[in-house]
Amino acid sequence: MFKNSRRLPILTKRRRKKPGSAPGTVEHIGEQRLDDIQLTIHDYDEDHLDEIHIEDVEESRPYLENPSKTWIKVCGLHDIEKLKSIWSYFDLHPLVQEDIVNTTQRPKAEAYENNMYFVVKMLSWSGEKQQIESEQVSLVLSNTYVLSFQETDREFFQPILDRLKFGNVRIRKNGVDYLMYALIDAIVDHYFSVLEQIGDRIEQLEEQLLDDPDQEVLHDIHALRRDLIFFRKSVWPLRDVLNATIRDETSFIDDNTKLFLRDVYDHMVQIIDNIENYRDMVLSMHDMYMSHVSNKMNEVMKVLTIIATIFIPLTFIAGIYGMNFDPAASPYNMPELQWYWGYPVAMASMAVIAIIMIFYFRRKGWF
Repeated sequence: MFKNSRRLPILTKRRRKKPGSAPGTVEHIGEQRLDDIQLTIHDYDEDHLDEIHIEDVEESRPYLENPSKTWIKVCGLHDIEKLKSIWSYFDLHPLVQEDIVNTTQRPKAEAYENNMYFVVKMLSWSGEKQQIESEQVSLVLSNTYVLSFQETDREFFQPILDRLKFGNVRIRKNGVDYLMYALIDAIVDHYFSVLEQIGDRIEQLEEQLLDDPDQEVLHDIHALRRDLIFFRKSVWPLRDVLNATIRDETSFIDDNTKLFLRDVYDHMVQIIDNIENYRDMVLSMHDMYMSHVSNKMNEVMKVLTIIATIFIPLTFIAGIYGMNFDPAASPYNMPELQWYWGYPVAMASMAVIAIIMIFYFRRKGWF
């Protein structure tokens, strides 16, 4: 049985900034998942790759001044003061700053004078909790660098790092816009992994429904339905974001990279179709469970009705001969009450009537 059958719905976990706050108000909204903010620089071109952990954003200056491509990865969103030093160094718009630390943002893309800003939801499957885990990833794309902000230090971009280690690969030859595409593509690939896990859960629930489902199965069906709603809400806007990015004219993304983004868009269409199919399957499982409960109740009612029907004539006979009338005082003589064999004959009659009714019900196929 799934462990998440009684967990709180993901959709109820919401936090917002205070009503009336000015636009651009920087306030971390979400859970603190790291003790310290971590900064890592990946500087590369066709000939070299450097990976450096830094403590202060000023240490990135030599890499940003070189013609190479630079990816600065920021892990942790709770230390506002340290983040402000990063934002100030790269001259990020106040609205971008606000969105980076607000982890309840929906996927979107916004173009500014010096950069483009993307919000993407990183989804993964927790085997321990048996549920979807979400993390907000913010990407800032400039002409020479990419900034990525994530809530944890989880290495879900490890496949990108592995590809950067090889010299003669496309990601080392192309610009930072291709790196941005690769990061989004890696996130979308995780969506397929989540779909596989949800598909396995659906198969397990179907097997339980075909056996003898209990109340726990209904809890699991509702939990799976909540997961799919959350999944759909987290990824659906990304399809529109990719479509708009492909169609818009921008100096930060060249036409060659847009071809690859179109492939990611196709993947998103496929993912959304699968989510809708899974939602229909879950609704069908709910109907199947309710039909099973209804059929089971009908079986119980049929058995009880048959038993009651058998006892109706027996109760009639017992009622006739159970009346407290004195046969000597009554003008209507009931000779069976004084008959020596009256009791055994009455019991035998009851047994014969019950047997005849049971045989008749079986002939009719009622049980």
